[in-house]
Amino acid sequence: MSPVLLRMSGIVKEFPGVRALDGVDLEVRAGEVHCLLGQNGAGKSTLIKVLAGAHQPDAGEIAWAGEPVSLPTPTSAMRRGIATIYQELDLVDGLSVAENIFLGHERATAGWVRRGETAAAARDLLARLGHPEILVGREVGRLSAAGKQIVSMARALSHDARLIVMDEPSAVLAADEVENLFRVIRELAADGVAVVYISHRLDEIREIGDRVTVLKDGRTVAVGLPARTTPTTQLVASMTGRTVEFVFPERPASGHHAEHPEVLAVEGLTLDRAFADVTFSVRRGEIVGLAGLVGSGRSEILETIYGARRATSGRVVFDGRALTPGRVTRAVRDGMGLAPEERKSQALLLLDSVARNVSLASLRRYARLGWMRQGREVADAREQTEALDLRPADVRRAVGTLSGGNQQKAVVARWLLKGCKLLLLDEPTRGVDVGARAELYAVIRAVADSGVAVLLVSSEVPEVLGLADRVLVLREGRVVTEVDAREIDEHRVLDLVMEGTAG
Repeated sequence: MSPVLLRMSGIVKEFPGVRALDGVDLEVRAGEVHCLLGQNGAGKSTLIKVLAGAHQPDAGEIAWAGEPVSLPTPTSAMRRGIATIYQELDLVDGLSVAENIFLGHERATAGWVRRGETAAAARDLLARLGHPEILVGREVGRLSAAGKQIVSMARALSHDARLIVMDEPSAVLAADEVENLFRVIRELAADGVAVVYISHRLDEIREIGDRVTVLKDGRTVAVGLPARTTPTTQLVASMTGRTVEFVFPERPASGHHAEHPEVLAVEGLTLDRAFADVTFSVRRGEIVGLAGLVGSGRSEILETIYGARRATSGRVVFDGRALTPGRVTRAVRDGMGLAPEERKSQALLLLDSVARNVSLASLRRYARLGWMRQGREVADAREQTEALDLRPADVRRAVGTLSGGNQQKAVVARWLLKGCKLLLLDEPTRGVDVGARAELYAVIRAVADSGVAVLLVSSEVPEVLGLADRVLVLREGRVVTEVDAREIDEHRVLDLVMEGTAG
């Protein structure tokens, strides 16, 4: 058995009015992948910030390689070999890849950066991660989200880390990128490097983890559980305090929507270099799911229907009328709503109240002679959020203080308040914990049952199959099959999306 590298005992951290950590314990061994689980708000982020030296604990002890230590600053943590890759990547867009990798510990002589040596070292790190194609002289701001994730990992490795914390590292990665990530993690573990891996995806925990620690309400509720053999029901019960036997709500019978009117008809829709000749429809009260690999055109189809992208050819007929390409305002006015993949940056005003975020698409109804009728705005927002069981129930608080699941409920509430007839959902449960996912699934089904047509995109095939009434499988921008969700399984979907991609 490997020696204990890190032991955190009885860690307490308080903020004004909140005890975020209430005696948390964590033990990590050298060379193991230790998974940290818990719902949003359980204390995971606070705990890793204490470990990274960004927060100072109010009580408790930290031992590193058997010796008590203090980590007063992030620099002190990095000097001991503790590197943290946050979910919100802390890269500088205007600097090059190489400059970001060695930011704060530049290779310099007499104040002059040794650029050639820095570039060579950066290339070596990227090659180790399986991405030699990333140009070290390129500005980080020009990289994709997945590329930035790789650079952030290279930056962690540049510190000769003995322990690396990865907070939701797979959230922005395609399936092949996740496989490469796991390869790198296994190689690091084989070299004796410890990894603390945080993810809401239990399948990832089983594949890459060795042991699991579970947090709930700022406390440790389970320690050292075997990652591969602990039953899912036990993990979920530890995180939520309740057992979730089956998270997907009951669906109507097959063919239930056949007589309902079409809300959306997409005819031969094409967007150059994204997707081609896409044709399908969505009926009132029906959930249609789009399944496919990242890059198959799923999100681009939603954005083109919404008007955020201008189609090369084809047309979108919404509620019986053809939409003008590239006209978001027309789509919204006619009753279409989009919950985008990146809700924090694309859908929410994080510093504004829940009420204002819910009312954003309906502000005109609250304006009178240049003044906002805030009382009515708050009342209407409260009615919508109560119907969706958004918590906490205070609609005057900043939406940025809510968990991911409740932020998503605020976005859905916005479009319900607007009276939308078609709701477009792009990765609706990304960054949402297991318990909150079950609640969101129930919300989505309830929205459909109320008569709203729903078009859903998700990278998680079980999610598409469990929620949708009908599924369209996409490969390289084209629909390869359309089928009742009950008549296809995950293995068949994966076979369809992978056909012809080898080599």
